[in-house]
Amino acid sequence: MKRILVIFFIGISFAVFSQNPVERDTSYTVFSTYNKEIKKYPFIQVVSKKNKSNVVEDKGIIYKNIASRFLLLDAFYLKSDKANPAVILLHGGGWKSGDKSHMEPLAVEIASKGYSCFTVEYRLSPEAKYPAAIFDVKSAIQFIKTNAAKFNVDTSRVAVLGCSSGGQMAALVGATNGDKSFEEGNSIYKSSTNVQAVIDIDGILAFKHPQSKEGTVASLWLNGNYDENPETWQSASALTHANKHNPPILFVNSDMERFHAGRDDMILILNKFGIYNEVKRINNSPHSFWLFQPWFDQTVVYTTQFLDTIFK
Repeated sequence: MKRILVIFFIGISFAVFSQNPVERDTSYTVFSTYNKEIKKYPFIQVVSKKNKSNVVEDKGIIYKNIASRFLLLDAFYLKSDKANPAVILLHGGGWKSGDKSHMEPLAVEIASKGYSCFTVEYRLSPEAKYPAAIFDVKSAIQFIKTNAAKFNVDTSRVAVLGCSSGGQMAALVGATNGDKSFEEGNSIYKSSTNVQAVIDIDGILAFKHPQSKEGTVASLWLNGNYDENPETWQSASALTHANKHNPPILFVNSDMERFHAGRDDMILILNKFGIYNEVKRINNSPHSFWLFQPWFDQTVVYTTQFLDTIFK
């Protein structure tokens, strides 16, 4: 009996280790950001998730298995049989920290207005370098499309929304529609990874740009600084891939120029091809404005107005 118990606990320990191959970086959390920003903005309040009676919550869904490392997503969708547009939400944290739970308040609010929303876990730079996180997000898109009936998703209307580093990733996911080199070759899913809209909330469009101040944090994800790995820095920039196949895009920005590096150049390309785009500015706000009131409500308004314009 003792031997069976020992084997059982070894198995449990192995499973836990497999699920946590590296120690998580917890430097970016809602409350660490609050403690930093309240000094300049003493009136701010942390946004908490509001339960909505018309929204189903389905959490801890495995969408990808990488050698016993399970990647999860959480789903928030309406209690109805109608197929609604999908919104995939990507958290920020400098590609090295952060958590999908940061996006829950935004996901619930958007879902309550007629969308199927998904907060997605992806591999961070301490665990895997670029382009692993992009592969993960595109796998999540395929998983959601494959299981569209379960989540009431219209697969022809899919948006990806990201904040900060998540915004950078969202823009890159949209700009690489149809580019198989940004998809994992051994994916078990056959659905298209294409999206029909992008919402970039204070995420850069170019890593090497006169407005950009990316340094060590970007280097950790891009496996070296620009001098060491210039091709990767260019490859990871949505601006590099902007073309006539780009989906419509909404930029929601703070006043901080560095967080929309390359945006205006991107807009020139979008306009050249007649691709719909909008820019909304959240004035007098910190970079992580979407986590706090009084800016959260305005972020929801800008986001849903854009989604309604594109999808309804």
